[in-house]
Amino acid sequence: MHRDFSRSTGTVYQARVATRDTFHHSMAALFIAVAMLFVTAAKAAIPLISGNPPKTIIAGNTYSFTPAASDADGNRLTFSIYNRPVWATFDTNTGRLSGTPTVAQAGTYSTISIRVSDGSTTVLLPAFTITVYASATNSTPTISGTPSTSARVGNAYSFTPSASDADGDRLTFVIYNRPAWATFNTSTGRLSGTPSASHVGTYPTVSIRVTDGRAVRLLPAFTITVSGGTANTPPTISGSPATTVVAGNAYSFKPIASDANGNTLTFNIQNRPAWASFNASTGQLSGAPTATNVGDYANIVVSVSDGIATASLPAFTIAVRQVVNGNATVSWTPPTSNTDGTLLRDLAGYRIQYGNSSGNLNQQTQVASPTATTVLIQNLTPGTYYFAVRAYNTSGAESDQSNIVSKVIQ
Repeated sequence: MHRDFSRSTGTVYQARVATRDTFHHSMAALFIAVAMLFVTAAKAAIPLISGNPPKTIIAGNTYSFTPAASDADGNRLTFSIYNRPVWATFDTNTGRLSGTPTVAQAGTYSTISIRVSDGSTTVLLPAFTITVYASATNSTPTISGTPSTSARVGNAYSFTPSASDADGDRLTFVIYNRPAWATFNTSTGRLSGTPSASHVGTYPTVSIRVTDGRAVRLLPAFTITVSGGTANTPPTISGSPATTVVAGNAYSFKPIASDANGNTLTFNIQNRPAWASFNASTGQLSGAPTATNVGDYANIVVSVSDGIATASLPAFTIAVRQVVNGNATVSWTPPTSNTDGTLLRDLAGYRIQYGNSSGNLNQQTQVASPTATTVLIQNLTPGTYYFAVRAYNTSGAESDQSNIVSKVIQ
């Protein structure tokens, strides 16, 4: 029994050795497979993308750009875009960016990024900008204004130039030699600040410029001298400008302004309508828009400066309207009795009289129907109209005139 036990034990031992050898061989094969997997992954190719997108487009023309892209592994490619212009569409299968911007969409569209992915790796073109110009031929922008050349310690200084562009291009302002105590707004061109006692001195060759992205125009360079002295009382300005004008009619508005210190006043305007002129000495805004000027002219600001401080009217809009003839509907209640109180049996119709003065109703229209209660009077030119109704019977006798009503035709 001892010998049989030894044989059994030896058999078991050899079985264990065989199992351990098999395990080591399996692990070696696994390590080789993993190593091969790492080598294969390291050789995977990334997709490629290239192209030079157009940077400018004229409103009304079609923009189109399709990048070149490839993948050495033959993987399916998909495209994406960031900061897509609102006027353009994008094809995720081809990467094509295309569209036709309008004049109203003129401006700069920045940081556009087109990317391509093979499902695991994404590459991108350098970010680019597209500028939409309102027209192919560019008009140089205009800039005007008379900045104050003096400022006082502790008092606010402000100057905003007036600028416009005939093409409707977006304007950007730039300043050179800005005084350290002042800030500058690149969207409006406003230079403002309040110097302190440490800023007393002269600030020469201040230059404000405006650009439409293609051309530059600048104000004459000026100097601001900061001095101490008594406190300044800011000027005052008031007035209620008309907010509508009919094309072909004259428009005029002149604000009321004063200064407690008796300083000379200078007026300035922002967003002046192209059809109007502005007087910097009186603040009068005037002009006669034509039919081509029909539209809304928003955010107009008239301000006054005493050379130290500035006061402004609230921003307002002038709407230029077309000459459009209007209509008026006149309504009445049919009479039921004669003036003597008897029942009215022979009513035949109505005569409607109207005109531009309540004392001179010199126009007339007739409604030959006793059951009518309204009439539409058409083709009335803009103005105030007055209306009255008379009833008449089958014999042609008329009633007294009704009360007079009015309507403004705009």
